[in-house]
Parts: sequence; structure tokens; C-alpha cells
Amino acid sequence: MKTLFGILVALAAIPTLAAAHCKPVATSGANAPNQNPAFEGQTRACEVKSDVAFEVSVIAKGLVHPWAVEPMPNGDFLVTERPGRMRVVSARGKVGEPLAGLPKVDAGGQGGLLDVALSPSFATDRTIFWSYSEPRQGGNATSVARGVLSQDSRRLEQVSVIFRALPVYDGDKHFGSRLAFGPDGMLYVTLGDRSDMPMRPQAQQLDSHMGKTLRIKPDGGAAEGNPFIGQANALPEIWSLGHRNIQAAAFDSRGRYWAIEHGTRGGDELNLVEKGKNYGWPNVAYGIEYSGRPIPGTTTKPGTEQPVYYWDPVIAPSGAQFYDGDAFAAWKGSLFVGGLKVKSLVRLVIEGNRVKGEEWLLTDRGQRIRDVRQGRDGALYVVTDEDNGELWRIAPRR
Repeated sequence: MKTLFGILVALAAIPTLAAAHCKPVATSGANAPNQNPAFEGQTRACEVKSDVAFEVSVIAKGLVHPWAVEPMPNGDFLVTERPGRMRVVSARGKVGEPLAGLPKVDAGGQGGLLDVALSPSFATDRTIFWSYSEPRQGGNATSVARGVLSQDSRRLEQVSVIFRALPVYDGDKHFGSRLAFGPDGMLYVTLGDRSDMPMRPQAQQLDSHMGKTLRIKPDGGAAEGNPFIGQANALPEIWSLGHRNIQAAAFDSRGRYWAIEHGTRGGDELNLVEKGKNYGWPNVAYGIEYSGRPIPGTTTKPGTEQPVYYWDPVIAPSGAQFYDGDAFAAWKGSLFVGGLKVKSLVRLVIEGNRVKGEEWLLTDRGQRIRDVRQGRDGALYVVTDEDNGELWRIAPRR
């Protein structure tokens, strides 16, 4: 006969068992079912529901594959379109004509006009930074430019290309290309591996920008304190290596740099990116090749970092924002990630350096979410990667 103490112990264990066997958002089979996570909670975290009352309003339509949205201090938005246009969309939804003054863009495949970021001192200098695939002799590569938005918001002035990734390659994939200013005032840039098998090894080579994150000064020079400055055959702009294709990156409230990269079939990764560290690609990865064959290599290797979290099947991540506004108290500290494949806005609950819960929002709208940013009003702003792309505002329900 059970004692009262034994019954209480059994009852106390029930929440723990429930937590260990909770339901994840993704319930379909993994592409690589024989791969095991390196630690508990590294994949398929518990589904959470924030129970937040919000409404979605469509600010603008008719955008052609928008890639980035950047809220401006006056309530307007800068929006890039992958075919090579940047526009100002007013707070009321008026879509402006393409800004004049952009350098030539090599728009094809995954290439084109990509990210845009305001200078930390935009309110006084009206300077903006953008990334794009630049046509070069022998192919193309990712470049970063800066310019001053004219007072009438119709053109870019004093335009200069401040950084050009090397080597040049004749391809149309994996340009990476998220820009984020860190609390140190430096510009952090993500670069892809260019996808094709011959280019993959360069993600591990310090004489190539491919498959790296970079830390540069606003004038484009390598930032002081970068880990490989002075090392033979190493490019001084490199901050981290071993990445596949990062199209989402953001700083949290503690000043930590997070990046979310595309995997193959399985293996999208959330990484806490730190100075000089190696994140493994192509020697270490989760998932399988698009062909269905195993990825050469392993899921763990000494000297490389494990992802904080990975998805198998993938979400196809693009755009990221840590929420620190006051409009949604329940979302404070959450990391929002655009989901192209899952056509959702993915919310991750992070405690310390572990993902404790996952929620998919806006699934009913059926559009590929390319970017998400927080406005000064505490609302979230999203652009959708469609032929007839849209700009949405996510705000508390009135």
C-alpha cells in the first residue's frame, strides 16, 4: 500500500514528466532521424502559446520580393526589393518611387538588393548602410555600401562602397547579407558560403570571406580587436567562421550577437556568435543534403561550436529581432525569426543560452516572411517575400 509520502512524490514528478514529453510545434519526421542532439532541448523545444491579443494590419502591398524593412524615426520605413530597388514607405502606407543613386545590383537567383540598416546616428546624419550582390569581373560577390538619404527622401547621396567580399564567384546563391550594428558601434555583416560544392571548404578558410561573420568599422575597415588581425593569410574583417548561409542576425539586450543560418534538408541553426569561434560548416552539420545523401562530416567535432538550437525539418530562417518593447509584455526577451518555408513568424523563448519554447505565429496568412523589425512604437513590422509582397504591422488588438 502506497504511503502518503510516496503519493506526493509521484504527483510531484508529473509536471517534470509532462515537460520532458511536451509537444513541439513541428511534428513531422526529421530528415535525419538517426542524428541525435548534443544536449537536451537543442531541437524541437516545447510548443508555447503566448496568449497575446494582437492584430495585423497591411500597411503596403505591391512590393516585389522585399528583403528587408527598417523603421525610421519619423514612422516611415525603408524597404529593399531584391530586384534592385529601395523605397521609402510612409507610415500611412504610401509606397515611394525607387530611390535614385543606388550602385548596380546583380539581381538573379538569391542575389539582388538585400539588407538595409540605419546608422546609429541616423537622426543627425541620415546615413544608411545596405548590402547587395555586386556584379564583378568573373562573377559577383556581396558588397556593403553607405549613403546619405536626401532630405526629400528621394535619392541617396555621397554613396560609396565600403566593403567588397572576396573571392568573386560566378554563382547566384548564398550571399548571406544581414547587417546589424553592435553596442560597440561596429557593423556586423553575415556572408554565405556561395552554396556550390567547390566553394564550401572556404567557410573554413581564413583567406576567404565566404561562410563568415564580419566586424567592420562604419567606414568599412576592419575593426580593432578582431580575432585574426595580424595572423598570416587571414582576412582582418573576420569575426567568426564555419557558417553556411546566414540571413538572420540580431543583438539581444545583453549585447550578445545571435545568428540564424539556413541548413540543407534539416539543420537550420541558431548560433550564439562569439569572437573567433568556429561553427563547423561544412565539416559539422545537422540534416542531410538536398539530394537525400548524408552530409560529409559529423554533427560534433572538437574545436567547433554546437548550435544553441536547430530545426529538422527546416523553417528557412530570414530576418530576426529580439523584442524589448512595451506593447507586448508577454513577448519581452523573445527572439522573432522570419520563416520562409513554414510561412510563419517564429517566436523563440530563450533563457540564458538555451531555447525553452517555440511558437509559430501568422501561419494562417500563408506568406513567406522575409524580415521582422521592431518599431519605436513597440509594434513589429514584417515584409513578405512574394511577387506581390506586403508590409505588415503587428500591434496590440484594440
